Amino acid sequence: MTTPALVPELLPRSSRRGGSDGDYARLLRRVTEAGLMNRRPVYYAVRLSLVGIAFAAGWAAFVFVGDSWWTLMVAAFMAVTFAQVALVMHDVAHRQVWRLRRPTEVVGRLVGNAGIGLAYGWWQDKHTRHHANPNHEELDPDVAPDILLWSQRQARASRGPARLIGRAQAFLFFPLLMLEGLNLHVAGARALRSRSVKHRGVEGTLLFGHFTAYLAALFVVLPADKAFVFLAVHQALFGLYMGCVFAPNHKGMPTLTGDDRPDYLRRQVLTSRNVRGGGLTDIALGGLNYQIEHHLFPNMPTPNLPRAQVIVRDYCSEIGVPYHETGLISSYREALKHLHHVGAPLRTTHRHQDAR
Repeated sequence: MTTPALVPELLPRSSRRGGSDGDYARLLRRVTEAGLMNRRPVYYAVRLSLVGIAFAAGWAAFVFVGDSWWTLMVAAFMAVTFAQVALVMHDVAHRQVWRLRRPTEVVGRLVGNAGIGLAYGWWQDKHTRHHANPNHEELDPDVAPDILLWSQRQARASRGPARLIGRAQAFLFFPLLMLEGLNLHVAGARALRSRSVKHRGVEGTLLFGHFTAYLAALFVVLPADKAFVFLAVHQALFGLYMGCVFAPNHKGMPTLTGDDRPDYLRRQVLTSRNVRGGGLTDIALGGLNYQIEHHLFPNMPTPNLPRAQVIVRDYCSEIGVPYHETGLISSYREALKHLHHVGAPLRTTHRHQDAR
């Protein structure tokens, strides 16, 4: 069951209320009885090993290629490996790998802060708030009106760069994603000033240790010109990849405001989008193409999500909840169409000002 392509602003009023926690409890019982909440230690042992080998191989290739413009091919490969490490960190943070908090936090900080320069504590706090209230304009930090705008309501209230970019944000979306890698690094570092981040000393030491070692490696192995180009290519492609992984999940799906709070099941399903595809899609998107199932069961191991999808899709059909699934290219098309729609009031205002 899929919904038609939409360019939504808010959830339909009929969907904002209604339903009950009993709907989710029945669904949870079904997936639990199917054994889909069970750990998958062999899968994660293999996945973490392969990602770790690829990560180490990227740095080895960087040193081996050395002072050559072929190093930009290494930069592209390392952008992919950094993103795969981030996807592993995502699963670790959701306790899909270990149930206990201690090993989860230790590994999360090692692979996140020290490995790729992505602050685990900051990201976990932000991502937890996103999961609790996906696509809620006041509560979900992923749809806060920063540089991009996610609803016409935000567009009308926008100021500064967001208002300027908002007019053409659909056309600027993918180019702006190339800055996302830098944004993730900076946001994590800035968050260290907040006392809400736990273990700031450890987080900061590992994070700035990564930045120091990363830049030192670039400028020791490469001359300055190649080092700067490598830095730009690596971080741009890392940001682009990360953005392309997360953009299909919720962008262009219905948003919520104020006191609009459907029950848990509808809040997660109606604001999320699944992406169809085979094994390559699963690997490239780290299993997040099963976004609906992931949001319903955040600590369900990634390899169990495809089987859960069959149960969830049938259950949504049974209780009359729209379940949206589309192809990867179509997901980007829907997101871009939505961004263009959001910017319409700004383009209209700009034309009226020019007419004067």
